[in-house]
Amino acid sequence: MNLLVEKLVIIGTVLCLGGSQLLAQEEPFALKIEEIAPNFTAKDQDGQTVELYKILEKSPVVLMFYRGAWCPYCNKQLSEIQDSLKFINEKDGVVIAVTPEQPRSIQETIKKTNASFKIIHDKDLKVMKAYHVKYTLSDAMLENFGRASRSILDANKDNGPNLPVPATYIIGQDKKVLYAFFDPDHTKRATIGNILKNL
Repeated sequence: MNLLVEKLVIIGTVLCLGGSQLLAQEEPFALKIEEIAPNFTAKDQDGQTVELYKILEKSPVVLMFYRGAWCPYCNKQLSEIQDSLKFINEKDGVVIAVTPEQPRSIQETIKKTNASFKIIHDKDLKVMKAYHVKYTLSDAMLENFGRASRSILDANKDNGPNLPVPATYIIGQDKKVLYAFFDPDHTKRATIGNILKNL
């Protein structure tokens, strides 16, 4: 997997293998501090309905996006969140993780990370689009992923070759963004220290 190529896919246009046609896509971008976070409703790993604004009536939310069980950086981050969950909960925070992978693959993620917080399958990529973190892998990028490309497509199924920038937001009870971590480099993630400091 070539990190430079992946960055180029995220922040620009990508070259198709089938010719010189360029496929333009909207460039992902971060929500700003104090910006109102979009509401969403989805099902978590237990089939329970999760509505962001309803949770915000009682607690601030740590909202994070991850790519899939196949991604070791995601598994490391989710494991760290789980290990620190009691400290997040002590600050009244609720963690919600959003992923394009199907429920079956979410269960694989849970086995790998012991995650007990809410994980939602982003059906039709609605949440990823609302938060502007979605980008689409070209054929060239999938080729760069090598064997992992099959894992991505198998995990995502109907969501296709789409991934999120692994952003993390803290959303206050007033629905405003309190903290934002957004980096197209998938190896860089929000730290537990910064999450706790900004809750």
